[in-house]
Amino acid sequence: MTTRELMIQLLPGEYWWGGRAADGKHMPYGASLFSVDLAESNNANQASPLLISSKGRYVWSEEPFSFRFDRQSLSVSGTEGEPIVGEGHETLRGAYLHVSRTFFPPVPSLPEELLFTAPQYNLWIELLYEPTQEKALQYARSVLAQGMPPGVIMIDDNWHEPYGTWTFHSGRFPDPKRMVDELHAMGFQVMLWVCPFVSADSQTFRKLEPEGILLKDRDGNTAIRKWWNGYSAVLDGTNPAAVQWMHGQLDALQSEYGIDGFKLDAGDFDFYEPDDRSFVPTTRNGHCEAWARVGLKYPLNEYRACWKLAGQPLVQRLKDKRHEWGGDGLGALIPDGLAQGLLGYAYTCPDMIGGGEYSSFMAERLDPELFVRSAQCSALFPMMQFSAAPWRILDEEHLRYCVEAAKLHRRFGAEILELAKHAAVTGEPILRHMAYEFPDEGMETVKDQFMLGSTLLVAPVVVKGARARKVAFPAGTWVGDDGSVVAGPASVAIEVPLSRLPYYRKQ
Repeated sequence: MTTRELMIQLLPGEYWWGGRAADGKHMPYGASLFSVDLAESNNANQASPLLISSKGRYVWSEEPFSFRFDRQSLSVSGTEGEPIVGEGHETLRGAYLHVSRTFFPPVPSLPEELLFTAPQYNLWIELLYEPTQEKALQYARSVLAQGMPPGVIMIDDNWHEPYGTWTFHSGRFPDPKRMVDELHAMGFQVMLWVCPFVSADSQTFRKLEPEGILLKDRDGNTAIRKWWNGYSAVLDGTNPAAVQWMHGQLDALQSEYGIDGFKLDAGDFDFYEPDDRSFVPTTRNGHCEAWARVGLKYPLNEYRACWKLAGQPLVQRLKDKRHEWGGDGLGALIPDGLAQGLLGYAYTCPDMIGGGEYSSFMAERLDPELFVRSAQCSALFPMMQFSAAPWRILDEEHLRYCVEAAKLHRRFGAEILELAKHAAVTGEPILRHMAYEFPDEGMETVKDQFMLGSTLLVAPVVVKGARARKVAFPAGTWVGDDGSVVAGPASVAIEVPLSRLPYYRKQ
């Protein structure tokens, strides 16, 4: 197997982004050492064989590659495909628009519009592995009782019989049709969690194994893989019969119960091996891509793991974050969200407000300030998603600020939806890096603020205890949420009481 290598000398003042969305906090690349093998791991989130430069250069390959940055050069190597190097596009935006048009042109259709115009409510943190019909209804009633707008409600893991048997558990959901009807009457759309795994001791497994639609290991035996819920067989997403079977299960849930859409979890590289035997021979990355394609049939969808498929009408959520300020907590939301956009994933959702890593919520003490700042940070992302119930864990003051964040998202919903429609035509991100919009103003290393479209600058607070922060304003006149007017370019210290999410409109 031949390894193809190339070496690129970095230009003065050049910065790069790309590879994996969950490495956003390490971006931009170019100022320090950093290396990744895109064939090994997607870091539990979206990935793409793309690197893109502030100087209008890019690297693309149809197959995964490894890359390494030092302070003077970028090295790229891969055993499959031929990396393409492009230049001459002048800016980050110029390079992005070229690769978008050339390698992942946008599909002119959207995910479900309600995902952009109202908050989402995922039952994971509240119910974990014990969701029930009554608990789901009570959560929805509580949303409305707090004055929060209805939106999409997601019933997460274990609503079903054994994995792969996508029928409601009769004990936990005695009358799912009535539940869905009630949720619809309250103004919610309903999503169910699913995955590509099939419990090996289930009747479904005994039915599917002889049909040859389960993944096989290198010896030709049905592959049994360890994942976060134990050991299971895996659907072979490269097999049209497996996709048809899965679609049949999901279609039945829609026709019988009125389910609106699906959260299609897992698909991570880790659950596949390079030498697995599949209907169409492929890489671990290819299996991830195949699972992501299953969701294209359903406008109401959500993914966390994805390979390529930028420009497609798939919702891409950031990986589960911890209930903490730094590390993989709140501080990672903006840089990871910016990375998603620059990889071509326009329809992005931050992680669940307060964090989606459930072990963080097993602690006795939760940080109400962190929860509020997380809600504010999410409010002007393309989407926002609650899970832990703010009315359960917060006092009246902190709860009020979270309700205000939910209402703010709804107020901006029409504008966000227009940006989503724009993305479906142009491929442009909805949530944009400052350097994407303002290439000549030294914004490359700014990663605690972002642009929503081309005119709204959003500067959330992501530091514990902060009641003031600096905002980098590009050239122009900026009118703030508080009525203040700033003439840019300027770096301005502003006041940020706990009640405030700062944002500024360019005039």
